[in-house]
Amino acid sequence: MPTVDATGVPSPTESSKPLQSAPNAQAAAEIAARMDRLPATRHLWVLVLLISLGGFFEVYDLIFTGYIAPGMAKSGLLQTTTETFFGFQGIAGFIAATFAGLFVGTFFLGWLPDRFGRRAVFTYSLLWYCVGSAIMALQNSSEGLVLWRFITGIGVGVEIVTIDTYVTELVPQHMRGRAMAFNQMVMFVAAPTAAILSYWLVPIELFGIEGWRWVVLIGCCGAIVVWFIRLAVPESPRWLALRGRVDEGNRIVEALERKVQSEYGRDLPTPPPAIVIAKPAAAKFAEMWHPPYRSRVIMLVIFNLCQAIGYYGFANWVPTLLIEQGITVTKSLLYSFVIAIALPTGPLLAMWYADRVQRKWLIVSAAIAVIAFGLMFGQLKEPALLIVLGVLISLAGQTISVAYHAYQTELFPTAIRCRANGFVYSASRVGAALSGFLIAWLLRHYGVPGVFTGITACMLVVVISIGVFGPKTNGLRLEEISH
Repeated sequence: MPTVDATGVPSPTESSKPLQSAPNAQAAAEIAARMDRLPATRHLWVLVLLISLGGFFEVYDLIFTGYIAPGMAKSGLLQTTTETFFGFQGIAGFIAATFAGLFVGTFFLGWLPDRFGRRAVFTYSLLWYCVGSAIMALQNSSEGLVLWRFITGIGVGVEIVTIDTYVTELVPQHMRGRAMAFNQMVMFVAAPTAAILSYWLVPIELFGIEGWRWVVLIGCCGAIVVWFIRLAVPESPRWLALRGRVDEGNRIVEALERKVQSEYGRDLPTPPPAIVIAKPAAAKFAEMWHPPYRSRVIMLVIFNLCQAIGYYGFANWVPTLLIEQGITVTKSLLYSFVIAIALPTGPLLAMWYADRVQRKWLIVSAAIAVIAFGLMFGQLKEPALLIVLGVLISLAGQTISVAYHAYQTELFPTAIRCRANGFVYSASRVGAALSGFLIAWLLRHYGVPGVFTGITACMLVVVISIGVFGPKTNGLRLEEISH
């Protein structure tokens, strides 16, 4: 056993040694304590950047759904609306296939990173996305589009769950909020990228190939480059220690400590006391239904279902909603690009307050803002005002995204973090899939005001679920929050 000082923390010389004789829980606690004392230096931010670059193409894939939809409709592959509620030949069916795949990836495969590691699943799910998207871009029937959109969504679903956990476990407690905001900022740079590419390419054919297909293929090519960049990211030391691979975990922490200390320019702070859990959570599905996790799971399932309808009900339908308000297809795509700039801007602004304001209250206040701005959007026709309100809705939506991606990963222990996160997150995939049909139905029968009335109802549920039942997490170590 390593020697410890009066606080119960391994001594500086002993803490770097392999903890082969200690139980996995003890080793994981000591590794977590050493990581939580690390200052936020450039090296840690680079690791977050590399992970986020992988997520860039997942967001690119999700966001271009709304932007390429008019091009698919123009080519005759998809219809804007269908006679039946569940019409899979329309844009709503394409959107639903996306989120059905995401649901399968998060609900049924969210356990993969807990079993095989954050890094391995993180890497191979990107390959899945590249292949699936490339094949989808070659389809010439609505059935083929919907099928391969579903298959691609499975890989994206696993990737998103893994990214949230990866970032949460690699950074110290005092920068979790900022790290997730930075992660979201990098990822959502994909939004204006997809929007401007769609604005340039969707209305035209290039070398005899329809523009929407180029938008999809460009994303595949970029993801291949990131495949090699992200090989520099280490496995989560917390996960390694919990799986009994203590030597590997310690080597990674030692490397992190050396790099961070060289950038910090002085001795690292003393690690806080290790929080050893007497009975660590088992890596099983049933563990989620034991207190205190059961109430958190129920709360987050309700939250994810409703926030996804509100968020994607706007994000995926921006060009179509603008057209319904009297704006032409070309200008709709241009205005959508302007609105999309708010997607990375929101997380950038959130880096200033993400660790200063309780995450649950960020979610609540941002949901109220979506309600207010959305109801105004549904009543106006003036392009300038629609753009301003669209930007404000996007900023509020991104604040929700930044806060809850950090929030729900914090609420569960390392052993089931990805599994639980995937389970609750899968509810958002159901909500997002239903949002396509719901928004199409509301738009058909009640117009744009009806769309935002539906979004308002969903955001009110978000306010109540998180505001009343959500615990506080800011400034607490993962081990304190999860137990």
